[in-house]
Amino acid sequence: MSFGRDTLSAAIARHGRVARVVVADVQGSAPREVGASMLVWQTSKGFAQSGTIGGGTLEFEAAKHAFSAPRLQRLPLGPAMGQCCGGTVTLLTEVFESVAAIPEEIFARGPGDMPFSVKKALSKARAQGFITPKLHGDWMVEPITRATRPIWVWGAGHVGRAIVATLAPLPELAITWVDTSAERFPETLPKGVTQLIADKPEALMDYAPPEAEHLILTYSHALDFELCHRVLSHGFAFAGLIGSRTKWARFRGRLRDLGHTDAQIARICCPIGQPELGKHPQAIAVGVAAQVISGRKITESYGERTG
Repeated sequence: MSFGRDTLSAAIARHGRVARVVVADVQGSAPREVGASMLVWQTSKGFAQSGTIGGGTLEFEAAKHAFSAPRLQRLPLGPAMGQCCGGTVTLLTEVFESVAAIPEEIFARGPGDMPFSVKKALSKARAQGFITPKLHGDWMVEPITRATRPIWVWGAGHVGRAIVATLAPLPELAITWVDTSAERFPETLPKGVTQLIADKPEALMDYAPPEAEHLILTYSHALDFELCHRVLSHGFAFAGLIGSRTKWARFRGRLRDLGHTDAQIARICCPIGQPELGKHPQAIAVGVAAQVISGRKITESYGERTG
């Protein structure tokens, strides 16, 4: 897990002062790992949050007291919280009004002079290019997460909405969501999602970075086909199309007619996700999310799916 600087910045812009609660250390069994975190902000009814540190009494109490809790709390989950995990969790709670002082790569902070163990960890991180979240005495060290994977979702129908809602909380994903009118999108967009509206969405393909991953699932087979043609001409890291075997067979033939080779066409994954999970939008979203997270390309045929 990493420190989501962009996510925190967006929360501050929307809610003002935001408390961040992170699992800083774990001894024994616990519901979440070191680095798991949640954001908490005050509302007229008390508090609200995003993210999770494991649920249950631990999470409720941490969120409820986020603006008054000590910076570090060591909590036995059994005796103190009545949770069955039985381990001990140390929580670090910090309140932010700005991200200006938070660095771009690694966030190391604590009281007093920086301990030698932190200096050693930072030196090792510079040499190896990565660092894991860890509590060093009273000092916490975390890598900073930035949205580094551009995901373009073409279509804001039921499946598109389910997929975006499932993927949006992942801090490394920079999601661009495209459709033909504002009415096709939900009233409130998930945080961090960029909305693009165009009468001819296919014309926006030229603006997608060549390393983008594309999920094509519009309301129109004609538009789906045009997007497949354009993504093959444009360049991409991954492209997935929702559709049945019949739809994809027709698309393959027409794409060949436009000059695309079989090897190029085979780079488009159809159907996307894990069709054996079912056709419900949320089931499709779960399969697609697993595919995106793992980076797997699923090419086997699992039967017909309406596209």
